[in-house]
Amino acid sequence: MTAETVLQNLDSGLLTITMNRPERRNALNPDMTMGLVAAAKRAAEDPEVRAVLLKGAGGTFCVGGDVKSMADGSRAPMSFEGRHINLRRAMEVSRILHEMSKPVVAQLDGAAAGAGLSIALSCDFRIASQSAKITTAFAKVGLSGDYGGTYFLTQMLGSAKARELYLLSPVLSAQEALALGMVTRVVADAECEAAAREFAMSLAQGPTIAYGYIKRNINNAERLPLEACFDGEALHHARANETADHKEAAKAFVEKRKPVFQNH
Repeated sequence: MTAETVLQNLDSGLLTITMNRPERRNALNPDMTMGLVAAAKRAAEDPEVRAVLLKGAGGTFCVGGDVKSMADGSRAPMSFEGRHINLRRAMEVSRILHEMSKPVVAQLDGAAAGAGLSIALSCDFRIASQSAKITTAFAKVGLSGDYGGTYFLTQMLGSAKARELYLLSPVLSAQEALALGMVTRVVADAECEAAAREFAMSLAQGPTIAYGYIKRNINNAERLPLEACFDGEALHHARANETADHKEAAKAFVEKRKPVFQNH
């Protein structure tokens, strides 16, 4: 089942991860959530992967949890402890995408709602189609939120705006989300797939080691005091200075050409 609900394709350093339940607008079910965790772990650990593009099949990113199956009682009964353990395990996809040492791009077309939006917020970039609808959605179905959305949105926009977007749960247009800083770029619907892939592929050809240290510096800034962040910056910058990619970039700058990064 996992092989069908989550697809992976590695091309020229770019791993494309596709949520593949288009008939349910890529609503999350147990097979998909475990498939996403496995794909994220592969992306983080595989040295051949230099960037990630996360997308949904059928013109929709992800509408979050499968509310229909929640409502019809089709899920097997489970204890509170079991639900908590399973959810926490599934939520690892957001942590891995956020913390991995490679850039991650989310392609937001159709809708990004609930846990789908949370996962998108864990990524480094979000390329949205003009007609995309973006909403936290949780309060409207009597839930408080999962997959890290409250953390990422609070870090991104501040607690006041996070409270507004979670408690009131407005449906934002792509342009409204762009104005808030929730998405990186808005493109025409017909261009979204190509634009997101081109954007992600450019990152896959970039200085992967330096990207990883940049992400680590910013992640440190979210939770560590100033001196620890300074220590990390100095360590990472000194390490990046020793890489062949830095030497190639400096040489290319002098020679007035585009550098060719090899991830070493």
